[in-house]
Amino acid sequence: MRQPLLLASLLLLGACASPLPAADPNMAWIDLKGEGIDLLMAERLDRERVNDGRYFQVTPGAHELEMRYRFEVAGGGGTSMMSEPQQLTCDVRIRYDDFKAGQRYRVEARAVVMRAQAVLYDAERNVLAQGKNLRCGSF
Repeated sequence: MRQPLLLASLLLLGACASPLPAADPNMAWIDLKGEGIDLLMAERLDRERVNDGRYFQVTPGAHELEMRYRFEVAGGGGTSMMSEPQQLTCDVRIRYDDFKAGQRYRVEARAVVMRAQAVLYDAERNVLAQGKNLRCGSF
């Protein structure tokens, strides 16, 4: 169990170490941010897998973003708070109809009662869309 986790962690560290590409001014750029040490990664754009899970870069217009949010639940979410923490993962989808070229957006996620809450913001921190949990579990 520990070896696959270690391998996944090393792969993620390698991806984080490589520089992000330059933003294309003809596209919209969407940054992803989890809370604290939690991990928010891009998974799919318009139902197609993305190559780099650290961001989305999209054409102007409507898009569907799918992300994976991994966070820790203290006490494993059970009745005993003395048990080991548990890692939970939620798949989240956000749909937004009006991405604009050259604009920066941000998706922020946090854990709320063993579920993910994801919000899409524009550059002025206006809320544009709320995420929908597709599934959550210890997968």
